Amino acid sequence: MANDKENQWSRVNRNHNMYDGYPAQEPPRPPRTNASKGSGPRKPKKNKKKRHWILAIFLWLLTLGFIAGLAGAALFFTYANDAPNITESDLASENSTQLLDSNGNVFWSVATQDRDYANSNEIPKQLKQAVVSIEDRRFYKHHGVDPIRIAGAAISNIKGSSLGMQGGSTLTQQLVKLSVFSTSTADQTFKRKAQEAWLALRVEKNFSKNQILTFYMNKVYMGHGVYGMKTASEYFYGKALTDLSLPQLALLAGMPQSPTYYDPYLKDTTAAKERRDTVLKAMATYGAITSKQATEAMKVSISDGLQDLNAKAEAANSTRKVTDAYASSVIAEAKKLGYDTTKSGLKIYTNMDSNLQQSLYDNANDGSVTFSSDNLQIGATMTDPNSGHVVAQIGGRNVNTLQALNRATSKNRSSGSSIKPLLDYGPAIEYLNWPTYRTVEDKKYKYVGTNTSVYDWDKKYMGNITMRTALTQSRNIPAAKTLEEVGGSNAEKFVNGLGITTNSTPGGSMAIGIDVSTEQEAAAFGAVANGGTYYKPTYISKVVTADGTTHNYKSTGTRAMKTSTAFMLTDMMKGVIKPNATAADAAITGLYQAGKSGLVAYADDAGMPDQAISDAWFTGYTRSYALSVWTGFDVPSENYIPWTEQDLPAKYYAKVMAAAMQNKSNTDWTAPDTVTTKVKGNIVEYEVKDASWSNGGLPSVTSITQSGETPSEAGITTNSASTGSTTGNN
Repeated sequence: MANDKENQWSRVNRNHNMYDGYPAQEPPRPPRTNASKGSGPRKPKKNKKKRHWILAIFLWLLTLGFIAGLAGAALFFTYANDAPNITESDLASENSTQLLDSNGNVFWSVATQDRDYANSNEIPKQLKQAVVSIEDRRFYKHHGVDPIRIAGAAISNIKGSSLGMQGGSTLTQQLVKLSVFSTSTADQTFKRKAQEAWLALRVEKNFSKNQILTFYMNKVYMGHGVYGMKTASEYFYGKALTDLSLPQLALLAGMPQSPTYYDPYLKDTTAAKERRDTVLKAMATYGAITSKQATEAMKVSISDGLQDLNAKAEAANSTRKVTDAYASSVIAEAKKLGYDTTKSGLKIYTNMDSNLQQSLYDNANDGSVTFSSDNLQIGATMTDPNSGHVVAQIGGRNVNTLQALNRATSKNRSSGSSIKPLLDYGPAIEYLNWPTYRTVEDKKYKYVGTNTSVYDWDKKYMGNITMRTALTQSRNIPAAKTLEEVGGSNAEKFVNGLGITTNSTPGGSMAIGIDVSTEQEAAAFGAVANGGTYYKPTYISKVVTADGTTHNYKSTGTRAMKTSTAFMLTDMMKGVIKPNATAADAAITGLYQAGKSGLVAYADDAGMPDQAISDAWFTGYTRSYALSVWTGFDVPSENYIPWTEQDLPAKYYAKVMAAAMQNKSNTDWTAPDTVTTKVKGNIVEYEVKDASWSNGGLPSVTSITQSGETPSEAGITTNSASTGSTTGNN
């Protein structure tokens, strides 16, 4: 530091000496030339008036600036007066974000390690110098707010170079932000900045620089669920801070800016090394180390001394597997809302039902549902169809690595036939007014504009059948032909309204499968369950920030389809769960429910056995819950689901839903006044009231037995419903 003072004063002395030889006086004015006296009359001075205007404008601007300054100062002190209180406890507290379930119980903390608080004498002087060098070189000169730093940061950002110090906030301001403020981008307002500056001044008044630096180094997030540099030293290196080398200390000092990006455990450690070296250069510039020391330290491998974290992570995560996928989705949603969950010290209240979450986990892992292989995976999402709340979610089974792949929200697997009610038959009812008994063809067919034939699993054809039969038996050709009649633009509009996007205008093979997630299907089928209102799936109900401010969140429903469409789809999908239908294993005795299964086969040239399955789905619902289940292998080219295990998702659904509905009201759906009942072939069918529709010139047929309710099952008499045959309004 003595050298620094000498250098600073030497620069001042040089500047002083530079001007010593020049007296502080104005240079003499040159004499007026005779030419100015000229012959002839003098010209009038036209710019005298102009100077008056310039002076007037200047005075006005000066006055306005003064008024603006007063107003700004008044506003600043108004905001400062409303600033939250900040205590030593706030400054010293751990900053870990907590996730709470729907009953207010903590189920996840971003911190996976208990923080070990470091006293000032446990922190090496070199680490303190490293932090100050990279984060706030004028730390010991300012009083909490540094106008010079703010100006310098602005200039450096414009130039694009500042040794990693583009921010204008001092270390004290950063400490205040981490202690009592939200880091949500929505909260980055002038009021917040004013309060942050005011509190920084108060902190500087009440605490020493050494205390402030100690608070900061114990509070920052270091990655891997670790808070504080002492804890990070023990977790990463197995050593005390005082035992670390210069390059190791420099790495720790540089990590808080972006612990995920500068993680030295990544496969590509380029960013971590660049950050560490930036700290070393800053230390040399600051005078904490010599240029030679910095150069030697930069030669050391970034992985020098790092411990293997696998065993530590497994021990820390053993109790977190149950809620891993849900926590992952909550954190992702929080980030979309603008929160930094690693820095904010947030309390995030979620919609998770811990009992349902445990049920999803247990049924996938404890053997109550049989999985033929340990590598056979699952993804499942359960929602409340009346609010869009995600109440439970599981992203895999036999999970070893947490916060990794969440199969429940992955959108890279085909839905198979589970998409048919949403992409094909829903739009047909919504836009073409098709009744549940509308005739469709199950005959030889090729996708329009191609030479590709469409087949079902049995390579057979059922001929003319009703839409109800086609859906409950999951026939592919009627679905493809229905999408063709509906039109790709109508189908796209319909599924978009249900939160499902497609890469192109639907057509061809998309009729029997598109890439989708269980989260999307649970929300979309939930809209059918509640009568046609789509709620975006949401995990967070409210967020309480470090300053005690509460932010509430709620999904606002939007009308996605007519009530008649929703009811008729539900009525048809009830038949999917009946005996001899495609998802009989999802049946729960006495429970009113509906749903749709989906299977994805391999291409003929995939080299898999006949009827091998790559993806199996079931999405079902009651009036209280919607549950979407996917099963398959992460690498389907290496393994497959045997045909005999196609009902695994339905069996899993039945286990979970049966338990979930034990304390819920079991109520059936009632037909809205926009539909008309018609009994055909002892099956209760429905049509849109007073709507015009076409049977496509096809003969009238009846639905197969058990594909729908009989009049007695539906609780109606033939007298209260029209009977007979019809060919539609052709």
